Amino acid sequence: MEYDTMELDEISISRAIVSSQMEKLLEYMEMDVAVVGGGPSGLTAAALLGDRGFRVGLIEKKLSIGGGMWGGGMMLPRIVVQEPAKRLLERFDITHTPYRDGYYVASSVEAVSKLTAAACDAGVEFFNLFSVEDVMIRGDGRLSGLVVNWTPVEMAGLHVDPLTMGCRIAVDATGHDAVLARLVERKGGKVKVRGEGFMWADRAESEILTHTREIFPGLVICGMAANAVAGEHRMGPVFGGMLLSGEHAATLVSSALRL
Repeated sequence: MEYDTMELDEISISRAIVSSQMEKLLEYMEMDVAVVGGGPSGLTAAALLGDRGFRVGLIEKKLSIGGGMWGGGMMLPRIVVQEPAKRLLERFDITHTPYRDGYYVASSVEAVSKLTAAACDAGVEFFNLFSVEDVMIRGDGRLSGLVVNWTPVEMAGLHVDPLTMGCRIAVDATGHDAVLARLVERKGGKVKVRGEGFMWADRAESEILTHTREIFPGLVICGMAANAVAGEHRMGPVFGGMLLSGEHAATLVSSALRL
C-alpha cells in the first residue's frame, strides 16, 4: 500500500508500542546481567557481555544514553583517549586521530553512537527513564535483583510502589553517584563509598582498573563509580579509562557467571 493512501490508526500505533515493550519488560524480569548506567563504561561492559551470549539489560535513569561522554569537554564534543584504550576505539570502529604522545582525539557524538549501536547489535535491551531505588539481597547475602521505578516518579516525589527485576549479577556504572554501591552501603551491606577526590587525570586513569572489581557478592563496579567508591580522583574528559574499566567489568562478570 502506498504511504500517501495509508490511513494511520492511532490505536494500533499505541498497541504496538505498549505490547512490544511490555513483552520485553516481562522477558527481562529475570536476566543474566543488569548494567545500571548508560555511560561509556556501562555501554562497553554491556556490549561485550551481550557479545558473549549473556542476556543483558541496561538501565538508564535519563531519557538519553551516553552519560558524560556526550558533552566532551565543557560541551566541546571531543574526547581524548590514551594509547592503552586505542584498541577499543578500533574494536567499536570509532574514528580517531593522533594528537601527541599517545593521545587520540575522537568525536564524543560518534563515540556514544557507536558504543550504543554495538550494544544494540549484541542484543542488549535498554530500559531508559528507569531509576533504581533499592536492591534485593536475600538470605544468602548476595545481590539478586533491582527495585526500579520510572524516573519521572522519582523526580516528582510521588509515592508509587516500584517493580523488581531479577539478575544473576549487577554492574554499577552510574558514574560519580555510585548509586548501587550507596544503596548497599545505606542498607548495611559491607560496602564503603569514600567519594571521589579532586582532579588528577593521570592518577585516576592509571588506577581505575584496580578499582573495577566485585565490591559485594553479585555487584561489580566500574567507571567513575569505581573511583568514587575507592576514594580515587576524577579525570575529566579523558575516556580511555572508562572504556578499559567497562571491558574489565565484562571480563569479571563473564568469569563469575561461568564458574
